[in-house]
Amino acid sequence: MRLLRCPRCGEGKLYRGLLTIVDQCSACGLALKQHEQGDGPAFFGILLIGALAGIFAAIFEMKFAPPYWLHAAIWIPFILIGSIASLRLGKAALIAAQYRLRGEDFK
Repeated sequence: MRLLRCPRCGEGKLYRGLLTIVDQCSACGLALKQHEQGDGPAFFGILLIGALAGIFAAIFEMKFAPPYWLHAAIWIPFILIGSIASLRLGKAALIAAQYRLRGEDFK
């Protein structure tokens, strides 16, 4: 199964834009929009990225003691990119899990 693709056929794109789920698969017609993922991916993604950023920023501060602007230049892009990437992967994983566990709901 290909990453960020339709859970049924693995061909159609799962996203239209950055974080918007498509209404249905372009390859097999599987209805995807009604299967909302809730706030689970956002919570766990931000928890993970926040913990990593905090730990690495503390280590970086103790080891090198850089100025604050350098911390901002490193950690703001890390947090933004990491949060969006983890949200895309988390939403895709939950849709795939829903399809595997409750496939009859996707008709």
